[in-house]
Amino acid sequence: MKVILPFYAMFAIVLLGVWLFLYGIYLGQDILIPLGFSFLFAVLLQPLEDLFQKIKIPRIPAILLSLIIALALIFSLFTFLSYQVSKFMDDLPAIEKNLTTFINNTQQWISETFHFTQQQQQQAIQNAKGNTGDNLKSVAGTTLDVASASLALVALIPIYVFLLMYYRRHLIMFVVSCFEAKNANLVAKVIGRIKYVVQKYVTGLLIETACVAVLNSVGLLLIGAPYAILLGIIGAILNLIPYIGGLIALILTAIVTLSNTGDVNTTILSIVVYFVVQFIDNNFLVPRIIGSSVQLNALVSILAVLIGGTLCGVGGMFLSLPFVAICKVICDHVEELYAWGKMLGDEDSARWNIMKLPARKGRGKK
Repeated sequence: MKVILPFYAMFAIVLLGVWLFLYGIYLGQDILIPLGFSFLFAVLLQPLEDLFQKIKIPRIPAILLSLIIALALIFSLFTFLSYQVSKFMDDLPAIEKNLTTFINNTQQWISETFHFTQQQQQQAIQNAKGNTGDNLKSVAGTTLDVASASLALVALIPIYVFLLMYYRRHLIMFVVSCFEAKNANLVAKVIGRIKYVVQKYVTGLLIETACVAVLNSVGLLLIGAPYAILLGIIGAILNLIPYIGGLIALILTAIVTLSNTGDVNTTILSIVVYFVVQFIDNNFLVPRIIGSSVQLNALVSILAVLIGGTLCGVGGMFLSLPFVAICKVICDHVEELYAWGKMLGDEDSARWNIMKLPARKGRGKK
C-alpha cells in the first residue's frame, strides 16, 4: 500500500532536500563553477562542431577547431580590454587630481551646509581608515590566493569543454539509461529541450551583450565621457548579471566619469545614457533577441542571482539563470513537479487553469 505523506511532512522534506542541495553546491563550488561554464560553452559550440562535420571534417578536429575559434575570440576581447585599461592607468595622476578637487569642494559644501568642519571630516575619514587598514595585508594575501586558484580553475575550462563535447553522446545515453525504458522518449525530449533553451539563451545573451556594448559606447562618446569604449564594454559585461549588474555598471561609470572630468553635468549625462540603454535593452532587445527561451519571473530571477552570488560569488550570478531555466524545463515535463514549473515561470506562461492541471495520484474521487 502506497503511503501518502501529509503536506507539512512533504514540505519539510522538500526544504531539507533544497538546503542539502544548496549546501553541496557551496562546498563544491570550486569544481562546479568551471564545469557549469564548460557545459554552457559546450552546448553553445555544438552547432559549430556540427557545421565542421558537415563539410567532412573528422569529429576530434571539428571539436578542436570550434574550441580554438572560441578561445581566439575571447583572447581578442581580453587583449582589447587590457589595452583600454592600460590607457586608463596612464591617466591615474590626472584622475587623482580631479578627485581630490571634487572631495575638497564637497567637504567645503558640507562644512558650510551642516557646520561639520573639514578637520572633523578628516578625523572621521582617518578613523575609518584606521579600522580597515590593519586588515589590508591579510585581505591582499587572501585575494592573491583566490586569484591564483581561480586562474588555475579557468585553465581547466577548455579541457572540460573538449571532454564534454567529445563524450556528449556517451553522457546523454547514460542519462537516458538511468530511467525506465518506457520513459526513454520523455527523457530524450527533455534533454533536447534543455539543449534548445541553453543554446538560444546563451546565443541571445551574447548578441544582446554586443548590442548593449555598442549602445553604451556610442552614448558615452556622444556626451564626451572618458574611456567610453572601455566603460561601454564593461557595462555590457556586467549587464550579464541580471538586475544587479546594470546598477553596478551605472555606479562605476558615474565614479570614473566624475573622477576623470570633475564635471557633474557630464556625470549626470552618463547616468542618463545608462538609463536609456537599460530601457531599450529591457523593452526591445531582451524580448526580441532572447525572447521566451528563459521564461522566469522577475522574483525568481532576482532570488536566483542573489542565491548564486551568495553560494558561488560572481560566477554563481552568471550561471544562476540558465540553470534555473534548466530546472524549469525539467519541472514542466515531470508530473509531480508541474506546479514548481508554473511557479518559476513568468506571468504569461503561468496561466493557472485548475481544470487543466495534471491529475495528482491519490487525489481522485473518494
